[in-house]
Amino acid sequence: MRLARIKVQGRRVVYHCISRIVGGQALLDDLGKEKLVGLMGRLAIFCGMEVITYCILSNHLHILVRVGEPGVLGEEELVRRMEALYGKRGLWVKVAREGIRQTGRVPEDVRRGMEGRMGDVSVFMKELKQRYSRWYNRRGGRYGTLWAERFKSVVVEDQPGAVEAVAAYIDLNPVRAGLVEDPAEYRFSGYGEAVGGGQRARAGILSFQGGVGWEEGGAAYRRRLYAGGGESGASGKRVMDREQIQAVMARGGELSWGQVLRLRIRHMSDGVVLGSKGFVNEIYAMHREKFGSRRRDGARPIRGVRLGGLMALRDLRVKAVT
Repeated sequence: MRLARIKVQGRRVVYHCISRIVGGQALLDDLGKEKLVGLMGRLAIFCGMEVITYCILSNHLHILVRVGEPGVLGEEELVRRMEALYGKRGLWVKVAREGIRQTGRVPEDVRRGMEGRMGDVSVFMKELKQRYSRWYNRRGGRYGTLWAERFKSVVVEDQPGAVEAVAAYIDLNPVRAGLVEDPAEYRFSGYGEAVGGGQRARAGILSFQGGVGWEEGGAAYRRRLYAGGGESGASGKRVMDREQIQAVMARGGELSWGQVLRLRIRHMSDGVVLGSKGFVNEIYAMHREKFGSRRRDGARPIRGVRLGGLMALRDLRVKAVT
């Protein structure tokens, strides 16, 4: 039975969101991916969210997004967010601007309607998928469902180790899929965009790097991503493939963090909550009613790999790491 979506209200929180194309079809071409990235960025501004990183493949997407603490929006900030989605000439933007001109305030009904769609990851993903579907179907003379069922989400503790682990896992998707050897070569990802000079993408990756600049923070993140057989860093070095990594694990050998993240780890997409033991137990306690009466706590180990002490809410055993 599918667990009801777990969301955290009233505080800053990070979500790993995953959505797949219906039937697993590879329907997203390069133009479609570019459109999706642009729409994602505009909606993130509108909703008051920060995209930490993302990866758009031909049949599914991953987005790591930070939702800020709720607060009262000033008039200009509200209009700025509206302009990001609707454009400066959008009807609702014009109505808001006229209200400010006449009374000094955005009309209350417009404010309520806009703020009601902000700060909620479910609304963000719903609007992203719906707006993109309409564009996609118009472009191709297509009709019907584009996305398979509802999106998945994992609550991620907003601390550097947890966020970096999930970000790296997302940015390594095209490597695991065999599309590229170097994650920097994949255009439709946060890391690929950042390497290409994208300031928004760089800001997302630097958000868990402790206040350093791109030269230092980008290099540190690359060392995490491009960990090879005992070495990392230079783009010319080959990493161990999945079979080699699994063989080392089977022998009980030590693997680097970057090597482990080249495996498919179900907890990253199906773990429900990911973070330290204390964080997972805290979120479990907040949603205790969703679990059976025999369960006593929330945190479960990520079996088969070590990721800096990270734990998950779901105890995944079948094909948890492949």
